[in-house]
Amino acid sequence: MGTVLIPIPDRDFDPTEVAVSWRVLTDNGHRLTFATESGTPAVADDIMVTGRGLDIWSALPVLGSLSLVGLALRADKNGRDAYAAMVGSPEYQHPVSWSAATLDGIDALLLPGGHRARGMRSYMDSDILQSLVVEAFGRELIVAAICHGVLLAARSVDPGTGRSVLYGRKTTALTWAMEGLAWRLTRITRFWDPDYYRTYTEQPGQPAGYMSVQSEVTRALEDPADFRDVEPGTPHWRRKSSGMVRDTATDARPAFVVDDGNYVSARWPGDTHTFAGVVSDKLRL
Repeated sequence: MGTVLIPIPDRDFDPTEVAVSWRVLTDNGHRLTFATESGTPAVADDIMVTGRGLDIWSALPVLGSLSLVGLALRADKNGRDAYAAMVGSPEYQHPVSWSAATLDGIDALLLPGGHRARGMRSYMDSDILQSLVVEAFGRELIVAAICHGVLLAARSVDPGTGRSVLYGRKTTALTWAMEGLAWRLTRITRFWDPDYYRTYTEQPGQPAGYMSVQSEVTRALEDPADFRDVEPGTPHWRRKSSGMVRDTATDARPAFVVDDGNYVSARWPGDTHTFAGVVSDKLRL
């Protein structure tokens, strides 16, 4: 069995990508260590847990507790149940700080995501975490990244080469098709906070999607074709690409995971059971 380090921000991470990974890995006998910026227990993006705050009436008294769009975008029951169980676990309640985190005794580094800018930017911009990612690749540990976690990996530049650790790798991440669709929808339904679903937005003169996860990750790669997505016509491609169907512990058909040796990547919460399962299998080798 292996030991996995999961760094997360103090707030606003995606509950599914962290908690389902925790559940799959711990259920398979692996040991987990969490690291937060402050060294205190973190809190997930409350909107992704409850679904409240994504409907056009969300700011109104009484009506604000009702969800429609939020029910579609929030964590599903598997994700919410896993999150409720995870927050009570000893490892989650006693994280180390980013600055105190070490890879000594660690077999895998898992980088989850989240999109809410107020909490996630410090995570993806962190020099400490970027150095940790470079070290993990240098030690040839298993590195697993999902959604915006791939962006943290893409920004991690090896000082020996001056290139991203993902240069020469095959990867996926949150696609612009998924990110853009959720952003356009929530710009309308959460009109008072129209960029809730974009961690980074384009500056004047930049084309649409230039600051999307997919675009930034692709710019870090050796070849744009190294960014992988579901190809039309492949088995279950509609289920995999709709952004509406999530995998489960017993159904991997909606998931898309890229396995590139000691590096594993996935796109969004709907891939997490399969993503964490691949990591678990590698830890058993």
